Amino acid sequence: MTGSTPFRVMTWNIHGAVCPSGRHDLQRAIDLIRCHAPDIVAIQEVEGRHRPGTAPFTALREALGGHAVEAPTLRGADGCYGHMLVSRWPLEEAALHDLSVPGREPRTAIAARVRTPGGPLRLLAAHLGLGWGERRVQAARLAALARGTSDALLALGDFNDWEPHGPVDRAFLGALPSRTRARTFPVRRPLFALDRIYARPRAALLRSWTDRAAREASDHLPVIAEVAIAPEGEGRVTRLEVG
Repeated sequence: MTGSTPFRVMTWNIHGAVCPSGRHDLQRAIDLIRCHAPDIVAIQEVEGRHRPGTAPFTALREALGGHAVEAPTLRGADGCYGHMLVSRWPLEEAALHDLSVPGREPRTAIAARVRTPGGPLRLLAAHLGLGWGERRVQAARLAALARGTSDALLALGDFNDWEPHGPVDRAFLGALPSRTRARTFPVRRPLFALDRIYARPRAALLRSWTDRAAREASDHLPVIAEVAIAPEGEGRVTRLEVG
């Protein structure tokens, strides 16, 4: 792409760092993320409760970039659970936006701005709810945030949208014109593209892939993508699955 510098982003639901075998292993998750060397990574289901002597939010921040925004949604006496955004570059204008729907699990979106080598970029990171109506409300709130700026923007996370053109895609129509489509769940035989990266402008998303090695670390596959900030109309989206 002319005049742009590609960089790498990633989103992964690490399932509390619990392997399919039932063993807790945060280091395995960290090692897999490091293998892909993302400049920006959104991580869901970071679990700090019931793990004496662990501090997973801190461990992930220090291991993966040093700059982070945390979004704890459930708290216990010994820690919290939620999601986070980690970056190699400083995260500016960081904010948390409540996406909670009454009667459902609390949900929060992370918004931030980062200066990439190709220019400024807005970020939205989220882990949406399991209910169809719940996701519709949450996706509409995210889309409103996306439409509130004309900057290049990525939305990353576990959107829990089982349908190919469900409420999240419909809410983002016109605001985020391209997205990844790799199936990521369940990890042993992926059927659903729950984990996604949406992009604006369309050309920003160069290529994307998954990593089947994550089958030993979580119940979701991650999505990794190469991104470059460039004018609309340049570049293309490709999909590549890495076994």
